[in-house]
Amino acid sequence: MTGRSLGVLIVLCGAIFLEGIDVAMLNVALPSIRADLGMSTGALSWVLSAYVLGYAGFMLLGGRTADLLGRRRMFLFWLTTFVLFSGLGGFATEGWILILARFVTGLSAAFMTPAGLAVITTSFAEGPQRNRALLLYAGTAAAGFSLGLVVGGLLTGISWRWVFFAPVILAGSILLGALVLIPREAPPQRDPSERFDVLGAITATGSMLLLVYAVVRFGESDAELGVTLAILGGGLLLLVLFVVAERRSATPLVRLGILRSGPLVRANLGAMLFAGSFFGFQFVVTLFLQDLRGWSPLQTGLALLAVGCDAILAPTLTPKLVDRFGNTKVILGGFLLAAVSYALFLPVGLDWSYAAMFPTMILTGMAFSLAYGPLTIAATDGIEEAEQGLAGGLVNTSFQFGAALGLSVVTTVNLAATKADGTVRDKLDGFHAALAVPVGAVLLGAVVTAFGLGRKRAVAAPVAGAREDGAREDEALVS
Repeated sequence: MTGRSLGVLIVLCGAIFLEGIDVAMLNVALPSIRADLGMSTGALSWVLSAYVLGYAGFMLLGGRTADLLGRRRMFLFWLTTFVLFSGLGGFATEGWILILARFVTGLSAAFMTPAGLAVITTSFAEGPQRNRALLLYAGTAAAGFSLGLVVGGLLTGISWRWVFFAPVILAGSILLGALVLIPREAPPQRDPSERFDVLGAITATGSMLLLVYAVVRFGESDAELGVTLAILGGGLLLLVLFVVAERRSATPLVRLGILRSGPLVRANLGAMLFAGSFFGFQFVVTLFLQDLRGWSPLQTGLALLAVGCDAILAPTLTPKLVDRFGNTKVILGGFLLAAVSYALFLPVGLDWSYAAMFPTMILTGMAFSLAYGPLTIAATDGIEEAEQGLAGGLVNTSFQFGAALGLSVVTTVNLAATKADGTVRDKLDGFHAALAVPVGAVLLGAVVTAFGLGRKRAVAAPVAGAREDGAREDEALVS
C-alpha cells in the first residue's frame, strides 16, 4: 500500500467515522430531544427513521450516480451537504424541523457512502489487500459509533444541540484531506448515445421511499392501517414498474443480472437482518436505561461503550479469520454470537447491575466485528469495477432498510405490549417483548447465511457480457 493509497483510505475512513459518530451521538441524545421539543415516543422514532428513509430511499441512485458521474465528485459534493444539514439540525426548534434536517442528512449519506466505498474497492486489488482495507473501513465506522455514544453523552450534558454542531468541526479536516488526497479520475467512459436511466431512477427511489415509509408507519400506534397498506401497495407497484423499466432499458440503473450472484444476494439479505437486529436492540436498550433505570446520557453511553470492541477486532482479528475460514463462516459466526448476546439480555430486570449487562455488550461488539465487514466484502466481491458503486449502493440500502425495519418492528411490539398509562412493570414487559425481535432477526440471518456454506462463489456476469445477453439473463431472473 503506497503512502497516497493509505492517505486515501484514512480520508474515506474519516468520512465513515463521521457518519458513525453522527448517528451514535443522536441515539444517546434522543430522550433529551424528546423532553426539550415535546415529542412523543412515536415521533421520536421518526428522528431516526427520517435519516434511514433518506438513506435507503436514494442509495441505489447514489451508487449508480457514482459509477456514471464520478466517484470523487459525488463523494466531495455530498460530504459537504451531509455536514451542512447535520449542523442545521442543531438549530431545530420544532420536531418536524429536526426530522426534515435528518432526512436530508440521510439523503446525502445515500450518495456519499457508496461513492466512498467504490473508491476503496476500485483503489485496492481484490483479495487480501482489499479485504483488509474494507475491514479497516468497517472498524472505523464501528469506532465512530462507539466513541459517539460517549461523546454524545458528554455533549448532551451541555446541550443536545452540540450533538449536531460538533461533527461540523471534524468534517472540515476530512473535506480538506479528501480534496488533496483523493486523485482526480478520468470521466467514466460512456457511449455518447447512452442516456441516464431516468425512469429507473424515479421508480427505484420512489419505491424505496414508499416501502421504508410504510415500514416506519407500522411502528406508529396512531397510524391508520388502511393508509399504511396503501403506501405499501404503492411501493410494491413502483418496484414492479422498476423491474419492467430495467428489463427494457439499454443502460439500466440496476442491471438485474447482477442479482445472479448468490453471495451478493445472501450478503444483502444478511445485511438487512443484521442491521435490523442491531439498531432495534440499541434503540430499546437506550430507552430502557434512560426511561426505566433513570440513567443519564453519559452513563448510557459508557454502558454501551463495550460494544465498541469491534473497532479493535474488525481490523485485527477479523481479517485473519476471513483468510483462514472464508467470509461465509465468519459471517455465520457473527450471527450466532449476536443471537447468544441478545438472548442473554432477554430477562433483564430493574435491579440488574451493569455487570449482568456487560456480557451482552461485549458479545454484541464481537458479533458486529464478525458480521459487518465480511458482509460488505461478500456484497462487492467478484463484481466488475464499473458496477462497484452499484454493489455498494445495494448493500448499504440493505443495511438502512433493515435498520428501518428493525426500528419499526421493535417500536410496534413495544407499544403493543405496554398498557396505556401502565406501571413501570408494564413498561418493562413491553421492553421484554421488543427484545425478542433482534433475537429472531439474527437467527433468520444465520439460516440465510448457512445456505452459502460449501458453495462456490457465483460471480455476476461482467458488464460487457451483459450488453450482449443481459436481456436473456434478466428475463430468466425475473421469471
